[in-house]
Amino acid sequence: MILKYLKIRLKLLLKSMKKSKTAYLFIGPYCILFLAFYLIPVCTSMGLSFTYFNVLESPRFIGWKNYIDLFFADEIFLKAVKNTFLFATITGPIGYFMALFIAWMINDIKKPVIRAFMTLVFYAPTISGQAFIVWRYIFSSDTYGMANAWLMKLGITYSPILWFEDEKYIMPILIIVILWMSMGTGFLSFIAGLQNVDRTLYEAGYMDGIRNRFQELWYITLPAMKEQLMFGAVMTITSSFAIHDQLAALAGFPSVNYAAHTVVSHLIDYGTVRFEMGYASAIATLLFMVMILCNKLVQVLLRKVGK
Repeated sequence: MILKYLKIRLKLLLKSMKKSKTAYLFIGPYCILFLAFYLIPVCTSMGLSFTYFNVLESPRFIGWKNYIDLFFADEIFLKAVKNTFLFATITGPIGYFMALFIAWMINDIKKPVIRAFMTLVFYAPTISGQAFIVWRYIFSSDTYGMANAWLMKLGITYSPILWFEDEKYIMPILIIVILWMSMGTGFLSFIAGLQNVDRTLYEAGYMDGIRNRFQELWYITLPAMKEQLMFGAVMTITSSFAIHDQLAALAGFPSVNYAAHTVVSHLIDYGTVRFEMGYASAIATLLFMVMILCNKLVQVLLRKVGK
C-alpha cells in the first residue's frame, strides 16, 4: 500500500517537474544544497544514534541503548535538559515579546534616520558576535569587575563576589545576557512586517469600531504580519534551544557543577571532546524532535492571533 502510494506521488512529481521544468531548474541549486547539508546529515545522525561510533572504528549497531543511557544512566544529561528548558521557557517567550514590543515602538518613530539608528542600537549586540564578553568584564570575580566595584563602593559587600564561580549566581546572570542578545533576525523581521502593513486597514478598522492602539495591534497589525511572527517564533525557538557559545564563554565549559550545562553543551562534549558520535547523535536527534514539536505548537497558537 505504501509503495503504491509512493509510486503515485513520484509519478505526479515527475509530471509536475516536466510541466514546470524552468521553475524547478531555478530551485534546483537550493534543493541540492538542502539535500547535501541538511536532509542527509539529519538522516545520517538519526541512523548513527542507534550505533556505537567512536570515529576510529566502524559504527556498531546497539539499538536503543544510547537513548536508554541518556534518560536512565546520564545524570548530567537530565541536568542539561532542565537547564535548557529553563533557558527556553524564560528567554524564549520574554525575548520574543520584548523584540516584538520594541519593534512596535521603533516603528512609531516618524523620522527614518532615527528609526534606522534605534534599530541598529538594539540589533548591535547580536551582530557583534563577541558582545557578551562585556558582561564578563562587568561580572568579573575580582575588584576590577564593575559590579563588584559598585557593590563595594556602596558598602553592600566588602569582598568581591565570585559571580561565575558560585552556581547560585550563574543562571540569573546568563538569563540577563541572553535576553540582552535576543534582538536577532526575528527582531528585524518584525520591523519589516510592521512597516509593510497596509495603512488603509487601520482606517477601515477605526470605522469598524477600533478604539485604541492595543485593539489596533491585536485585530489589525498582528494578523497582517503572521508570516513575520511565524519566522520570528521559529528563530527564537531555534536560538533558545541551541544556546551554548555565550554560556561557555562566560561560565566556562564545563561550568561550575554544570550550572550552565545545556543539551547543546552535552552534545558538543560527546561529539567533539569524547568523540562518541553515536551517543552525540542520539542527543542531537532528541533535540531536533523537541524543536520540531515546539515549532508546531507555536504555529497552532499563532493561527489564533486576531481571531
